[in-house]
Amino acid sequence: MEYRQISGIQLSLLGMGNMRLPTIDGTPQTAIDREKAQAMIDYAYAHGINYYDTAYRYHGGESELFIGEALKKYPRDTWYLASKFPGHMTEHKGNGVLGFTSMLAGRPDSTVDGIFNEQLRKCQVDYFDFYLLHNLNEKSYDMYVDEEVGIVPYLLQKKAEGKIRHLGLSAHGTAETIDKFLTKYEGIFEFVQIQLNYLDWKLQNAKAKYDVITRHGLKVIVMEGIRGGRLANLPEAEMAKLKALRPDDSAAKWALRWLQALPEVSVVLSGMTTYDQMVENVDTFTHYEPATPEEQQVLDEVANTMLAWVPCTACRYCTEGCPMELEIPRIIAAYNAVKNGEASAKYSLEDCEEAMDPSRCIGCGSCAGICPQNIAIPDIMEQFAGMLSE
Repeated sequence: MEYRQISGIQLSLLGMGNMRLPTIDGTPQTAIDREKAQAMIDYAYAHGINYYDTAYRYHGGESELFIGEALKKYPRDTWYLASKFPGHMTEHKGNGVLGFTSMLAGRPDSTVDGIFNEQLRKCQVDYFDFYLLHNLNEKSYDMYVDEEVGIVPYLLQKKAEGKIRHLGLSAHGTAETIDKFLTKYEGIFEFVQIQLNYLDWKLQNAKAKYDVITRHGLKVIVMEGIRGGRLANLPEAEMAKLKALRPDDSAAKWALRWLQALPEVSVVLSGMTTYDQMVENVDTFTHYEPATPEEQQVLDEVANTMLAWVPCTACRYCTEGCPMELEIPRIIAAYNAVKNGEASAKYSLEDCEEAMDPSRCIGCGSCAGICPQNIAIPDIMEQFAGMLSE
């Protein structure tokens, strides 16, 4: 396993994300298949992965509970746990009281202290090795800098108490927003987690975000390195270009090797859903071989063919609040495939199941309001329905 550092801590370059754990067939996404997920954790630990990432809302709050239980069988000083404060899904009601919004709506009001200590209890730890502000963006910026709420001062207090060892943030905001925030809190944060892959290097201007973060002297943690699996399933023509150079390598391995070539990346998180994905990714980071300049050029050419895609990462934030229970990520994947002219993209309104029918979208906008990619989802549903009806 390859290792890199944040603040002198040796971290496995491959980290395990816990947002897409295996679930029990036929049940909600919150129902983690604990037996399968535990087997993945055990394999990861045995093969040198020491960084485990979770968050307050992953799997409807079950991810923190699972990872706390799964890791406690191993000595506490042999693994590093990261979780996140859900400021992007809260609103200040006054006097330090926080109400939950979006997918967390309906939960009892809490406080910054209440949420943080709840996370410690769920994860069965006395401290977090790494703790992040979750999803800094243009909408959540004001919450995170609100002096009356005092999120950052509170977390600095917890760091002084030893309850947080290293403080960072995750961000889906623009490079300008990230720069503005890091400038305001210069010297406080140690790393930033961003969506980064060879497609988003251009599509979502991730290069500018990477440059801003490293200019502030911080390390980068990668999320969505395979774009929710989308970069593991390339169009046939693009995959042929990769096979011509490395016939035995999967599309996922290409994407991960591209990330290995970025020197300021300390951890590449992969939200692995199956045991086979875990085995393949561990092998990729054990036999360390960053993409060569020639290979990076080929991936750049592949990315250029996908810049018109709707940038969905299948995080499934949108599905949790959809009143029509639409499989929005799957619909968008089909939309991209149809627009790309893929031969396998056979789709019709007459044959598709209700959850895959874009014409059933009522345009309420609950999905667009929470989408980290800022996709105008109702517009896509309307466009796709129109395409199919024609």
